[in-house]
Amino acid sequence: MNKQIKILFLFLASLIVGFQSYAQDLHFSQFFNNPLLTNPANTGFIPDADYRLGASYRNQYSNIMAVPYQTMSIYGDAQVFRNRFENGWMGLGGVIIRDVAGTGSLTSTQVYGSVAYHQMMGVSSLLTAGFNVGWANKRIDQSKLTFPDQFDGQFFNNSLPTSVQLLTNSSNYLDLQAGLNYAYFPTDQIYINAGYSIQHVNRPKETFFEEGDNSRISMRHIGFLNAIIKTSDVVIINPAAYFTTMAGAVEFSLGMNAAYDLSGDGDKQIIAGLFYRTGDAIIPMVGLQISNIRFTFSYDVTTSSLKSYNNSLGADEFNVMYKGFYSQFNGDKKQTLCPTF
Repeated sequence: MNKQIKILFLFLASLIVGFQSYAQDLHFSQFFNNPLLTNPANTGFIPDADYRLGASYRNQYSNIMAVPYQTMSIYGDAQVFRNRFENGWMGLGGVIIRDVAGTGSLTSTQVYGSVAYHQMMGVSSLLTAGFNVGWANKRIDQSKLTFPDQFDGQFFNNSLPTSVQLLTNSSNYLDLQAGLNYAYFPTDQIYINAGYSIQHVNRPKETFFEEGDNSRISMRHIGFLNAIIKTSDVVIINPAAYFTTMAGAVEFSLGMNAAYDLSGDGDKQIIAGLFYRTGDAIIPMVGLQISNIRFTFSYDVTTSSLKSYNNSLGADEFNVMYKGFYSQFNGDKKQTLCPTF
């Protein structure tokens, strides 16, 4: 037990040192429950199952905006070709994400297919490389927008003529992402995982105006670190951190959740956690797992200067995830790589 606690403290200390960051909106606070959006190398990187399906919904700033930010995603991935590679396998998956933001109904729809290769390194570590290819569309309703030259002296009136004209109301592009993952599991009570990925590797163009060099999307760098540590027969803790930077914007989240076994065999678990996105929000989380289905709910409590306007009411987020084994119907359960009840 002492060994696990020491590793936990060293893990958390290593996350805190050296980071200075600012928050970034319109991301899932439950980054750990959106693995394919975090890193394509997570495709088929499932230490406690053979396949999984998940969905998330996020609603942000509904108390201060007529049209709040709403983000939805669904995904699925699986381990395949496990009998064709020595101590390795491939992962195949896909994800759909849709986001609607603001009065102009700026709508983003993205569809990605991803593939990864996983190779065991000895008996206690795993190395993975993955990439995805996707199609993205963004569109906006210009009739709902107002511009400075539509100010009538008292209000902005979008029925007045404007000199601002969009070249198009819709933009489409091909998007690429690549990433690496590494996992270390020295015992059946400790599992540590780190990953790094780059989104928009091809720097596609995205604009509603005339294309130029400034219409290219900047590459986005994402790093994460998490651990799964079994501290007792009924408690498993999961500290985690997430860091991303894009075009000068930086986001860093740090926290931990814990699962408590209610049934003695892991079929019923209660989950609670707390995360902090630096300079932006405190994020409490609660959840429940019944058999192979896990439900989690989190809420962003705003800590930035925006709290004076939204009364610290940031965003609510809901996630549901299902994990399964190919052999679950004949009673032959596959051994897992991470701590389990």
